[in-house]
Amino acid sequence: MQTVRTRPSIGARMALAAEGIRRWKIAYRIYRLFIYLFLIGLSFVFLYPFLFMISTSFKSPGDLVDPTVYWIPKQFSVKGYFDAYAALNYLPYLKNTVVLTLLTVTGQMLSCAVVGYGFARFRFPGRELLFALAMFTMIVPPQTIIVPMFIQYKELNWINTILPMVVPSFFANGLRGALFIFIFRQFFRGLPHELEDAARVDGCGSLRTFVRIVLPVSIPPLLVSAILSVVWHWNDFFEPAIFLVDRDKFTLPMMLPFLGQSLNSMSGGTASANVGQATTMAGCVLVILPILILYLEIQRYFMKSIERSGIVG
Repeated sequence: MQTVRTRPSIGARMALAAEGIRRWKIAYRIYRLFIYLFLIGLSFVFLYPFLFMISTSFKSPGDLVDPTVYWIPKQFSVKGYFDAYAALNYLPYLKNTVVLTLLTVTGQMLSCAVVGYGFARFRFPGRELLFALAMFTMIVPPQTIIVPMFIQYKELNWINTILPMVVPSFFANGLRGALFIFIFRQFFRGLPHELEDAARVDGCGSLRTFVRIVLPVSIPPLLVSAILSVVWHWNDFFEPAIFLVDRDKFTLPMMLPFLGQSLNSMSGGTASANVGQATTMAGCVLVILPILILYLEIQRYFMKSIERSGIVG
């Protein structure tokens, strides 16, 4: 006897569809919850040293020896900031850091934009090989080539000057210059060729087209590269410590190892370890404070520029 198969009614099918949608929403919410928990835990790994530094910098000497005080001080104290400001001799070394950072960042933005535009728009023999070699420099640690670099700059009498950091940046060979070349190349490859074609019809050469047409629309990669370059050059300790000798030419990060020595000199050798701990943390906060303020001011433009610069997607 042949059995007759009956199709589910419309109401039953709608109920099954609704149940499937409900299960999918529950699974999606669980997935989103897992992602948020993972990101919160990952962010805490990076934020923990920063939060601990700020918390310790505001602790009083009594809080530092009190085992019950860990995150929130019982007595907030800003004395560590005044001591760190004086021990770092803050303003002169802030000026040195700003000058070095501005020069190197300006050089990298100009040179890396030109090189990235060349790789993106011009066809010439060996273009892909040269680009691959440029990208290869990103994986070469500077510590492996610092000796020949030091010998070369010594022959040029550039030791104890900022020239070893500034001059390479104007030739797209500064700190992480290959990354900025890649950022500009990705952005320029996405620009419509009609912009340059219209400029050529109006009689613009390659250089004038780049300066008048291409560079003004390159705000996203310029902003992303500038912020990253500022952060990396501001915090750079390795190269300035190799090439700078006189202490009056040091940058702020280079002065942090001498903070305890300066504090003992100021106190006549009577500074305690606990006071020095709070002052050291306050000194670290003072060193990163300018770039932290800069980032907080332009973070929304930074995020928009990342989306439009070709780094993601």
